[in-house]
Amino acid sequence: MKQRQELEKMGNRILAASRTDLFLSMRFLGPALDALDCVMDVSTRTLGTDGVSLRYHPDYVFRTWMAHPYRVNRAYVHMLLHCLFRHMYHVKEYEDIGLWNLCCDIAAESVLDSMDSEAVRVCPSDLRESWYETLNREVSVLTAEKLYAWFYGQKRDAYLEEQLRREFAVDDHSFWERLEDEKEKPPENQDLPQQSPEDDWNDQAKRLKEDLESRGSEAADEYGTLSRILRAVYRKRTDYRKWLERFSVLREETKIDPDSFDYHFYYYGLSLYGNMPLIEENEFCESRKVETLVLAIDTSASCQPALVQEFVNETVSILKSQESFFRTVDIHIVECDNQVQRCMHLKRLDDIDAWKESFTVSGGFGTDFRPVFQWVRDMQNQGALQSLKGLLYFTDGYGIYPKEATPYETAFVFWKEADEEEVKVPDWAQRLFINSEPDV
Repeated sequence: MKQRQELEKMGNRILAASRTDLFLSMRFLGPALDALDCVMDVSTRTLGTDGVSLRYHPDYVFRTWMAHPYRVNRAYVHMLLHCLFRHMYHVKEYEDIGLWNLCCDIAAESVLDSMDSEAVRVCPSDLRESWYETLNREVSVLTAEKLYAWFYGQKRDAYLEEQLRREFAVDDHSFWERLEDEKEKPPENQDLPQQSPEDDWNDQAKRLKEDLESRGSEAADEYGTLSRILRAVYRKRTDYRKWLERFSVLREETKIDPDSFDYHFYYYGLSLYGNMPLIEENEFCESRKVETLVLAIDTSASCQPALVQEFVNETVSILKSQESFFRTVDIHIVECDNQVQRCMHLKRLDDIDAWKESFTVSGGFGTDFRPVFQWVRDMQNQGALQSLKGLLYFTDGYGIYPKEATPYETAFVFWKEADEEEVKVPDWAQRLFINSEPDV
């Protein structure tokens, strides 16, 4: 027992010294550095975190500190980055947990290698430099989510992935799986509302993001790509489901309106005349829903067919929602690459399933957004689309945009993995995202 206490005392002293070294050289991480308790844990051969504690094997910490103190510093920041990016809280969302772990390590190490701090600076290996060049070209912003999507879409190479694991792995991720098991257990005290560790790290990341953005570019070398990754992970995005409410209209709809029904007259009539009510339910009520809509789909070669199909599936679920649309509608679906390829006019929501089943990507050439807007003008000149309030255009963002603002609201819709910094739309239009994360 005494030996264990001595080992833990020495391990905590080493990690405290590492934390002090990091605080002096990387002050912007100050609050995050204080967020993890250090706990000796011989169930691991190295060290890791569960989002609450930094758990370590004393032998690993002693040997690493004696040989290369900076490696302890890097491991400390590596785990903090996992927490700030909330990697451990999303393990069960991914089919290949091994690949998710690899992508999380690459994301954390890429940030560390971009930081100009003596406390964590090392010379990256040729293998790392080569892969950073490839990934920055293919993925752009190296978040774990984007990396996973890219690797998962490639022809898998088990030998290569194992080579990358050995290159980028630092900490023990087994604590993450234990954390998922803990989630399934009911809380000990259900009556006391408590903020979860994930929410705590969400708050930490928000504050750090705002702090780094306020510093501007003068300190960019110090924190490297951290600010950019935080913006990508914690970006504020508008879900196009919610945006539909902005151009809904008020119209009478045939259905019982309970809000306008007076039960006093109803029951009075029943008590006075037996079974003869003096008032009946109003069969019409006013509803605010979407009536007229133009939905444009980019079917150019650069827009992946799988993502287009996902957009179609998502849109069908919205169109079939009675909370958003009248049963009689005026919805025009336009498929376009560098010219309008196909148009479909939906007059009833019952037609939406037929459209989904018959949908195929038409086109496959370059992207020019202007023909769709010219098509709308032509339709309005013919007397159609007079009540149009909004146009949604699903695209990957690469194409020729109209220069003039539209008299109706226009939004370009992107998939959730779209890079915010690369997505460029005219100032008069809005960017929307499918399956957006909640605003933070």
